[in-house]
Amino acid sequence: MKIAMMNEFSQASKNAIVLAQLKDVVEPMGHTVYNTGMCCDDDPYYLTYLNLGVQAALLLNSGAADFVVTGCGTGQGALMALNAFPGVVCGYCIEPTDAYLFLQINNGNALAIPYAKGFGWGAELNIHTMFEKAFGSPKGLGYPPERRESQNRNAANLFRMKQATCKPLIEGLKEVDPDIVKKSLTPRFLECFRAGCKDDALRAFVEDLVK
Repeated sequence: MKIAMMNEFSQASKNAIVLAQLKDVVEPMGHTVYNTGMCCDDDPYYLTYLNLGVQAALLLNSGAADFVVTGCGTGQGALMALNAFPGVVCGYCIEPTDAYLFLQINNGNALAIPYAKGFGWGAELNIHTMFEKAFGSPKGLGYPPERRESQNRNAANLFRMKQATCKPLIEGLKEVDPDIVKKSLTPRFLECFRAGCKDDALRAFVEDLVK
């Protein structure tokens, strides 16, 4: 699995903490982590949660990433920005049970975490356990297990509902403020996107913007 982790400006200082916990959990499982957001407070590539939504949509819809781990101060802005796009189903996660139940019941492809609210003593332990619960077993097993069939059916229907009610991604991005879209295409994002993009139309769209 290819996992993209992304921080915006207000929580860029937490990037090293979260990245270390994520890699410690998922790299022994054979997963690859890309750090596509801001890495520190003085990172030259300034991103807001709006930019995170653009990055996540392009990475997930192109196949360059299979899962996104993101967040902001409360986690709510990142949650809304990611869920504004087709092909992205983002859950809100403040403790390990949230991560486990979201992946087993809702079968999504992104998590939004609050990195300021409640991020105190022992926060790295909480984050570490979240990632263990999120990635420690296959998605969509259901909880309780006997409800797996109906839960998977509802999750699939929600994904299709979102595809039906949203504009196609490129069409939608063309109507977003061009400055927001272009500023989302940072070198770290492009490294991940170019390494794994499986959609020729999205690749052409992105490469045209970064000429």
